[in-house]
Amino acid sequence: MKIKKLKSNEHNLTRTLWEQIFNEDSKEFLDYYYFMKAKDNEIYVIENDQEICSMLHLNPYTLKLEDTQFQGSYIVGVATKPLHRKKGYMGTLLRQSLSDMYKRKEPFTFLMPAAESIYTPYDFRFVYDQNHTTLTDVKNIDRYKSVEATFFDCERISAFYTENIKKNWQICTLRDSAYYQSLLLERQSELGGIRMVFEEDKLIGIFTYMMEDGLEIMEPFFLPGYESAMDQSVAQLKTEKNISGNVKIYASLIDTQEKKPTIMVRILHLEQFLKTLKVKSGKQLHCSFAILDYILPQNSKVWEIYNDLNSSDMQNVLHVKETEDSEGVLTIGALTSFIFGYKTLEEVAKEENVILTDHLAEELRKLKPLNRIYLNEVV
Repeated sequence: MKIKKLKSNEHNLTRTLWEQIFNEDSKEFLDYYYFMKAKDNEIYVIENDQEICSMLHLNPYTLKLEDTQFQGSYIVGVATKPLHRKKGYMGTLLRQSLSDMYKRKEPFTFLMPAAESIYTPYDFRFVYDQNHTTLTDVKNIDRYKSVEATFFDCERISAFYTENIKKNWQICTLRDSAYYQSLLLERQSELGGIRMVFEEDKLIGIFTYMMEDGLEIMEPFFLPGYESAMDQSVAQLKTEKNISGNVKIYASLIDTQEKKPTIMVRILHLEQFLKTLKVKSGKQLHCSFAILDYILPQNSKVWEIYNDLNSSDMQNVLHVKETEDSEGVLTIGALTSFIFGYKTLEEVAKEENVILTDHLAEELRKLKPLNRIYLNEVV
């Protein structure tokens, strides 16, 4: 068994394994992935007798985290040949990649799991539920027009997202024109594209769509007051493409009854991550706690966090340092669930190896949760 990180010109060697394990992906999608994504990503593999038996891909994204941004990694393409399963290969690849990302001081990594149970032993936790809904009846009201986006429109689409959408989130991917050019190719590989919706010459909305399995729409963004344009633009699209039936919509900005747990996060460099957190307005916070992290033991220390209300322009900034006196104990997974607002402090207090004093709990509640998250990338 040999673990290695492939060179860029070797990345295509993993395509056969991808085709074998993820056989629902079309040739067109894989052509896109290995041409656009795999040229810039990192691929870890395990070889036996020069045969690739297991792989893990890290796809690079620029991420917004509160008022900072960082180059982060999205874990995809985790796969092992059936004959080599139950040998710990996936765990080996995860540990190696997590260690390398820690060395780069990345605050966290994220993935879209095939099954939650695969990743919880490595301290990944769900943090983001995606809105799902279905349009059953749409009427074409002749007020707005929607058109297919081209490469030349991607700069305008990026500006629309940056000006109107990005500001609403604490955590999201940053999207320049190159991002949307790549996304356009991705959607086209799924028999879809990107639609731009106009009121006269004013861009009021965008969404992406796929047609491999009926009409599916992702990330419909519409300016406030123009939400009704969604129905009309979908009706226009159905007419153009001669499609009937219900339309599935994913990642709408409008809250829906149906939500699907979608993204899991793993905190990497804890000190860097803690420094990005904010204290609630007007609150004075000061506490310490021990962290248990068996995968990245460098995080297993006693941490002191506090803010300074006397600092006129940095009152909500969190200061972080190592200390010796602990008021309680948190696992890295429990901290993730709480900080990202996915579980209450009362819920994580019931988890194994978590010890919270009343004072520590009171202080931790003064942190602003990272619960405004928008991560919908597939690869």
